[in-house]
Amino acid sequence: MTIDISWFSMAVGLLLMGIPLYIFWRFGVKLVNSTLVATLRMVVQLFLIGLYLKYLFIWNSAWINLLWVLVMVVVASFTATNRTRLKKRIFLAPIAAGFFGSALVVGLYFLAFVLHLSHPFDARYFIPIMGILMGNMLSVSVIALNSYFDGLQREHQLYQYLLGNGATHIEAITPFIRKAVEKSFAPCIANMAVMGIVSLPGTMIGQLLGGSLPGVAIKYQMMIIIITFAASMLSLAITLYLADRRSFDKYGNLREIFFPCPKS
Repeated sequence: MTIDISWFSMAVGLLLMGIPLYIFWRFGVKLVNSTLVATLRMVVQLFLIGLYLKYLFIWNSAWINLLWVLVMVVVASFTATNRTRLKKRIFLAPIAAGFFGSALVVGLYFLAFVLHLSHPFDARYFIPIMGILMGNMLSVSVIALNSYFDGLQREHQLYQYLLGNGATHIEAITPFIRKAVEKSFAPCIANMAVMGIVSLPGTMIGQLLGGSLPGVAIKYQMMIIIITFAASMLSLAITLYLADRRSFDKYGNLREIFFPCPKS
């Protein structure tokens, strides 16, 4: 049985934010205001999402659930382009397609063939799984896209050299894709390697606090790691594939894909 947390207890828990805030202030770290704003936004957003999910679970409509996933995809796609400074008119659609397609394919595979749900769009399962997948895909995509396109711009002569020596377009961009994949997935692999020994992941802790048996929580956590890893890779592959023609002109030259950095 899950122990509920009262509003007063929530307020007591929020007092812990005073520790990092004091250290920021004491050493002149300019993160006090942004931390306060981020904390306030988190509280308000999660409160509103909690209200929305309450009715989402009551309605339990596949179409409404899909509409909510589309909202998550749009927000995640705008977030990815903002964090990477990539031009939205070029990359928004490929990123959104990667997020939506891989989340549905991997998420529904897990719900239908691993959990064996007769109704895979059941809000109790569908919404949390889509949320977990979306969050992980966003983190991986931001790192990978930054690494890939920064590398192409920085080492454009290498790309042109490979093309000039007979390499196909795919062969010329492969070293940059390889580096982007290694950089974005190395932290995931490192965390996976120490899972359960160095750290207990959030999904498992949540299930244990919710009253699940340790064996059940472990199996769910293993599957969550697998599906987030697979969905992140599939999402990145779809995004890069769809963005390829938008990123290069007909002569194979990289277009102006970044917004200029704001002047300080």
